[in-house]
Amino acid sequence: MAHKVVRSIAIVVYPGFELLDLSGPLCTFNVASCMHEAPYALSVISARGGSVVSCSGVSVDSSKATHDRSVDTLLVVGGPEGQALERDRRTVALLENLAPRTRRVASVCTGAFLLAAAGLLDGRKATTHWRYAAALQRRFPKLRVDADRIFIKDGNIWTAAGITSGIDLALALIEEDFGAGLSKAVAKDLVVYHRRPGAQSQFSTILELEPASGRIKDALSFAREHLHEPLTVERLAGAVCIGARQFARAFVNETGETPAKAIERLRAEAAIPLIEKGTEPIESVARSVGFGDVERMRRAFVRIYGQPPQSLRRASRLNARSGSPAMGGADRA
Repeated sequence: MAHKVVRSIAIVVYPGFELLDLSGPLCTFNVASCMHEAPYALSVISARGGSVVSCSGVSVDSSKATHDRSVDTLLVVGGPEGQALERDRRTVALLENLAPRTRRVASVCTGAFLLAAAGLLDGRKATTHWRYAAALQRRFPKLRVDADRIFIKDGNIWTAAGITSGIDLALALIEEDFGAGLSKAVAKDLVVYHRRPGAQSQFSTILELEPASGRIKDALSFAREHLHEPLTVERLAGAVCIGARQFARAFVNETGETPAKAIERLRAEAAIPLIEKGTEPIESVARSVGFGDVERMRRAFVRIYGQPPQSLRRASRLNARSGSPAMGGADRA
């Protein structure tokens, strides 16, 4: 493969960063470079330079970011502290300085908090780890959080969901640079999906939305108790005695999800044990959890879990014969 332009990729770390947020994209770009001759020049940088200790205790060497440096792609990793990252003023200043001279800026996981603190996500759509999506939306109301995406591109800014999604992000960046053929080849070498099926909600639960106000919590509790009934925004708002428009805005601001998406996920989660149990027809399951018909439930399952209810039922039966846990068992995140 003969590409002429060398693309420099600088990955930003700081004390307490998540090691896999760094190693996943770094390995992905390195495979593209070493095994497929993609012209990437990789570096790990930090505000101070030198050895930087990750949250797992493993240290990595980094170069000190300089004001005269320009890179093609600036990628900031996340860490388990979530919203506390925005208080890392040195790293925020690094991003504020380098981003205007960078063709492309990206974040993995809670690295989105650093991009937001640097003002890079104002007016943009972004994602982060599902556990921190509501906090990101509350802390930075000028951006729009989509908690159910593996990664999002808005202009020249890319954001990715939690931890391993850094690999998905790197593959997408490689595809943007050199085409789907190369990104597929790299994914094959890494033994990962080229495009992962499903959204990140397949790894989470609606209970983790953690709304700040009691009214939104009460609305979710009301919804859980009335899943088999129609649940419009007006009805949910009425159940907690506020106006529909005010409720819809507050729900998105506090959870990072629209009420419709949240209800769809609640219904899908309620349907899973019934589908895996296998004693009820799938049509009956769809009605009992409020989907109304099988096709609506099928579309929701494909969006959320990457496969239709029938596939989950078949997998559950096969797992039962082999003794392995099904989706609703111990292995379900």
